Amino acid sequence: MRLGKVRFECKYIAIQSFYNEKHWSINWMCKTLGVSHAAYYKWLNREIPEEELEDHKIAELIREYDDRFGHILGYRRMTLYINHFNGTEYKVKRIHRIMKALGIHAIIRQKRKQYTYATPETVAANKLNRDFHADKPNEKWATDVTEFKIPEVNKKLYLSAILDLYDRVPVSYVISTRNNNALVFKTFDKAIEAYPDATPLFHSDRGFQYTSKVFQMKLQNQGMDQSMSRVGHCIDNGPTEGFWGIIKTEMYAMYDINDETSLRDAIEKYLHFYTYERPQERFKGKAPAEVRQEALLTDTPEDYPIAENKRIQKYKAKWAA
Repeated sequence: MRLGKVRFECKYIAIQSFYNEKHWSINWMCKTLGVSHAAYYKWLNREIPEEELEDHKIAELIREYDDRFGHILGYRRMTLYINHFNGTEYKVKRIHRIMKALGIHAIIRQKRKQYTYATPETVAANKLNRDFHADKPNEKWATDVTEFKIPEVNKKLYLSAILDLYDRVPVSYVISTRNNNALVFKTFDKAIEAYPDATPLFHSDRGFQYTSKVFQMKLQNQGMDQSMSRVGHCIDNGPTEGFWGIIKTEMYAMYDINDETSLRDAIEKYLHFYTYERPQERFKGKAPAEVRQEALLTDTPEDYPIAENKRIQKYKAKWAA
């Protein structure tokens, strides 16, 4: 590992380590690695700069957080987590440099499979229209169902969740072995139980549960307006699609999953972690539950703008008529 700017420092560190741990010959190691005996001792007895000492402290934090969170942290989130939990103000470039030296990087999210949807019973217009910004809690809710394969058996678990677009808190969720109307209806009922006066714009895809007349009656009885994604436009429900991607990327890295019981337990634990312990840069280093609690205690909730996606803006500028 070369955190400083000394040439051959990684070799010097290796020599020091093997000498201390296994008492290998320093002369032999210097000769084998092609460095001079005098240069090694000059490095060993040098006065270490304060910045380099701090780099090594940061490196230990990076190793700790990378292991604790199952290798899910890229350099931006690693910077956010270290600063949030340690009261520091390290720059992203510094954390990135040290992570590269340590060979630490985030796991890569896999592409989602394409799904074929059945012909819906009754549909609603896309009233949300990709406006995923909300000014306060319970103004806009988005929902969906995703599946998880149970290891070593030909079975699946289904997770239904309702996401508040203001703070990205899952206001309710239900885990089931069956993807049916009961799963979605129970998720909705739990959300209303938690927030009986909520009347948000309710957005979903065109899944059969959401297009059923029974579910639409539930929305009408609660005074909610319904919105649906267009066919073949999964980005119309971008926040929930992104939420599933985050779960499936990070959860499997953080927990040991080998059967249905451990999978259920992992989903429960991750949703708690996501809600209460996962700081987000958009929320100024706060977890979703912190943002929600602050907003519910004031008449003027803080605004958290959604950062523009430069790749999407570039695409629109090139291809939009």
